[in-house]
Amino acid sequence: MTITFEVIHKDIAGRVGKLRVNDKAVRTPALLPVVNPHLPLVTPREMQEMGVEALITNAYIFRRSTEFCDRALAEGLHAVLDFDGAVMTDSGSFQLSVYGEVEVSNRETLEFQQAIGSDIIVPLDIPTPPDASRERAEQELAVTMDRIREAQALFPDANLAGPVQGGIFTDLREEAGRAVRDLGVAFAPIGAVVPLMENYRYQDLVRVVLAAKRGLSPATAIHLFGAGHPSMFALAVAMGCDLFDSAAYALFAREGRYITPYGSLKIDELAELPCPCKVCRSMTANELRQSEDRERLLALHNLHVTLAEIARIRQAIQDGTLWELVDERCRSHPRLLAGYRELLAHAAELERDDPVSKRRFFYRGSETCRRTEVLRFHEVVPRIPLGERVLVTFDGREVPGFDTVLNFKPPFGPYPVELAETFPIGQSEVPDWDDDMVRSGCAGIRALVEAHPEKRFAIRCADAWVRIVLEEVPGAEVYREQV
Repeated sequence: MTITFEVIHKDIAGRVGKLRVNDKAVRTPALLPVVNPHLPLVTPREMQEMGVEALITNAYIFRRSTEFCDRALAEGLHAVLDFDGAVMTDSGSFQLSVYGEVEVSNRETLEFQQAIGSDIIVPLDIPTPPDASRERAEQELAVTMDRIREAQALFPDANLAGPVQGGIFTDLREEAGRAVRDLGVAFAPIGAVVPLMENYRYQDLVRVVLAAKRGLSPATAIHLFGAGHPSMFALAVAMGCDLFDSAAYALFAREGRYITPYGSLKIDELAELPCPCKVCRSMTANELRQSEDRERLLALHNLHVTLAEIARIRQAIQDGTLWELVDERCRSHPRLLAGYRELLAHAAELERDDPVSKRRFFYRGSETCRRTEVLRFHEVVPRIPLGERVLVTFDGREVPGFDTVLNFKPPFGPYPVELAETFPIGQSEVPDWDDDMVRSGCAGIRALVEAHPEKRFAIRCADAWVRIVLEEVPGAEVYREQV
């Protein structure tokens, strides 16, 4: 039994890849819908017909079920669920997080998961809540790591998930990631993050995930436990998460909530169904509200929307436009925007994984100035060969007496004409210049000046930008553009 992960395309830290689990292949990023065998609003067979390649179900529920336990042991999990794809089983940690205790040991749940033929088994990790003390987080992390080691000793050939815990403490998350990496685990769920998402604590989510990623191997497939709403998938993928599991499609349906890529709406308040899925195109909002099959139809819609967002993200990674999608999605809620800005604060860390060349770069406001592409350009600017006297011109017009003339394009900065058709200069679209982008471009000039203190620099710009130029490039010799 083996798990392998092949990366095919990359953008930011997001990856389109192929996760191989035994003889099954899963395209990533991927959604693993949560299946409760007792309440299947959408059957696993229907999910497979919708393109689902992997799902997750709860071994603890199966083990305690008088209806399904013996069947699962006799026939196997795939036969009971009628699903041919990869099946991952949760150990009971979700129940542990909700109820505080479960009637099963780590060994018992692992043995049961193996016995019913789970493709990916999970030890009984301890989900430390965000408000827990550091002492508790350390103690529970130690228990989780002991249980992962116990699982490896019991089933050395099993496809084992290595949950990364540590509460809200980033150093513990990084430590846990390193420990999981050192054990050689190829599949790592980041756990105990549901309370962060439920309370819109996306800044903390970004810090926790990036800390775990720092410790984990780049070859590890990263699963974000309990991430169920499509509005935050792009942000999570940009951080480097490859798989998600979600019961939101069903839970929201039972609450009469209609999922969209940017949030959820109450079906009782909708006059229209703004979605192209087959449910929404086959009836009106009023017909859906009054349908005897309302919960199931809502669940089908919610799952369609969620899977479509995953496909949209995979395409964005392949196109090199994931930043644009993250920007668009994160402007749907102020807390998501805060998470986006926290992600941008780690641009230097993300830049190491981000591709050097992409299809395009769209300026979408001040946040764009902090993206990986801008940071990388500022890092390579000092490599531009220069003569003794250097002119940076905002309007492309030269001034006599200079050995090197560089053009200027915000938010990047100075560039030689030979780079005009290369990424990012030639593939970037910016609107009318604003203060933020010009300041960012001036940071590029400053990087060049600081790298070549022996050279003489001058800047040609319009009166509107003189103040910013002098603030950002102190002591610059400025030529004003003649209007």
